[in-house]
Amino acid sequence: MNATPYPHLLAPLDLGFTTLPNRVLMGSMHTGLEDGRKNFPAMAAYFAERARGGVGLIVTGGFAPNIEGWAKPFAGTLATSAAARRHQEVTRAVHAEGGKIALQILHTGRYGYQPLCVAPSRIRSPISPFTPRELSARGVERQIRAFVRCAKLAREAGYDGVEVMGSEGYFINQFLVTHTNQRSDAWGGPYENRMRLPVEIVSRVREAVGPDFVIVYRLSMLDLIPDGSSWDEAVQLGVAVAKAGATILNTGIGWHEARIPTIATSVPRGAFTWVTRKMRQALHAAGVTTPLVTSNRINTPEVAEQVLAEGCADMVSLARPLLADPDFVAKAREGRAQDINTCIACNQACLDHTFANKLSSCLVNPRACHETSLVIRPVAKQRRYAVVGAGPAGLAAATTLAGRGHAVDLFEAGERIGGQFNMAMRIPGKEEFAETLRYFGRRIEATGVHLHLGRRADAPTLASGAYDAVILATGVTPRDPKIPGSEGANVLSYLDVLQHGRPVGERVAIVGAGGIGFDVAEFLVTPSGHSPTLNLHEWLAEWGVADPATVRGGVVRPQPAPPARRVTLLQRKAGKPGKGLGKTTGWIHRAALQMKQVEMIGGVNYERITPQGLFVTYGEKREDGQLIECDTVVLCAGQEPLRELQAPLQAAGVGVHLIGGADEAAELDAKRAIDQGTRLAARLG
Repeated sequence: MNATPYPHLLAPLDLGFTTLPNRVLMGSMHTGLEDGRKNFPAMAAYFAERARGGVGLIVTGGFAPNIEGWAKPFAGTLATSAAARRHQEVTRAVHAEGGKIALQILHTGRYGYQPLCVAPSRIRSPISPFTPRELSARGVERQIRAFVRCAKLAREAGYDGVEVMGSEGYFINQFLVTHTNQRSDAWGGPYENRMRLPVEIVSRVREAVGPDFVIVYRLSMLDLIPDGSSWDEAVQLGVAVAKAGATILNTGIGWHEARIPTIATSVPRGAFTWVTRKMRQALHAAGVTTPLVTSNRINTPEVAEQVLAEGCADMVSLARPLLADPDFVAKAREGRAQDINTCIACNQACLDHTFANKLSSCLVNPRACHETSLVIRPVAKQRRYAVVGAGPAGLAAATTLAGRGHAVDLFEAGERIGGQFNMAMRIPGKEEFAETLRYFGRRIEATGVHLHLGRRADAPTLASGAYDAVILATGVTPRDPKIPGSEGANVLSYLDVLQHGRPVGERVAIVGAGGIGFDVAEFLVTPSGHSPTLNLHEWLAEWGVADPATVRGGVVRPQPAPPARRVTLLQRKAGKPGKGLGKTTGWIHRAALQMKQVEMIGGVNYERITPQGLFVTYGEKREDGQLIECDTVVLCAGQEPLRELQAPLQAAGVGVHLIGGADEAAELDAKRAIDQGTRLAARLG
């Protein structure tokens, strides 16, 4: 047997009373499956599939220990024996696959989006409209007892352990910093008092559950807020929690109200592993050897192996990467890393859905959290299908059909697969999109799709091909906003800029501030061939992340590189440009452009384009005319479906299905395209 290419990642971890088969922890991520009794079968299937894929230790999404700890009304809670019995369906399913699973105890404190929330002090959070009730000393004790009861019930339910969430600005974190804890009793004031809560929780949980139960503690190592914990305080707490009985210390980075991205695609891979390495060295110096987990933007076995080999941690936490591919570990073990469906950290179907009260999924894996409803089965009878267009929708449909056993011809007019993904991955901070194309390329090979590159399919050829159906995934074409003067030499489309590399002047006006407009702006203000995402030190400086040993909370004034061009971003719609971007990442895109001095203007009418620039007016009365002086105008004014093959095929009696942009033109809509293509392919006979 050949030696594994990932010896550190796949090495067992002896915890004393149990041994984990490898160094992969499936980090906690709230998916919505936690919030309702009817979801338990789906949750069981979801975790069982990851256990079958070889994850060393699974951690569930957060469950509140009581109603005060709810993230939202009637959110997932473990506070009764009846609830514990329901959880047995999940633990039995995981254990049947040889896995281990811990329940995360998550008390949201002042972050709770509900009127019963409590906190150390009566200070409302910026992410909730509800002002928390300040706990009395007896109230604090009651919350501790709730944590202990929840841990005991988790053991009763068959869990192998619990994770105590002490990071990201939640309840425990709120006690640790003066920003949110202004008490003067035994739970406030000096740090020794403020840190009592997590130490008491871990100590009492350990006493209640016994020595042979995993207790993971999520330690906030870098708060990324002003007046956050100092480094010495974080180390002091890490030592104390380990001595109180924690089996594993997991890394926590940032608060939810922090204005620094931590898990988005524009964050460099392994961007915060240096923090965990620093903590590991400090703990070892203090005589503490409790295994430490590092986290955030570790999405390939190569990155995971490297950070472990370099001594950054003893384990790696993968949350969203295991949404994207439940077989991540198994594929790494088998030397098939190229077959991993890599998480691109888009947040569009995981966190965006969570914060919109929808069930989470994954852009690149629509089956995530939908394992019981989106079932892909082998076919009883092979049929022949043609898929036209190798963008996200066409790739998903073709490979799913072929994977089920159908014969599939995939036609692509261009010289490579990918469609608009090829443009997306050119945007600084979206380099990860190349991973999706690598994955689909491998799937085409593995499933036997007949790929025809550089071939524009026509209706007569398709009609004569004896196909059972033709799937049109032909995408979109840019919409012409019909601005007078748009035929001028100083006017380009986004395709000209991103696909054809046409030269762009020093002063640019962008028409349309949707997702593509923002992407083009990011592309144009960044020097060619340069991306802070690929340079950690530059990225940290750009966002103002500092060494917590020198700056409390680890935040300083951002120092972005100067913009490569002067860009003005405009939209017809009144209000703030970028408001319709992703719920969890929109602020990142807006902040990134603001740092590059991009001027964003809403509520304009595009009157005409001249060699001098773009002339606009404002409001329904078209008042206050203004010339936006610029060298180049870039049109990003929406898209229209490209479906010219539909009518002639239908006239020839061919069954036609429209998916992706050909069905509905929407910007940055790969999530819907892949989901639609997959679901169609799953149900076709």
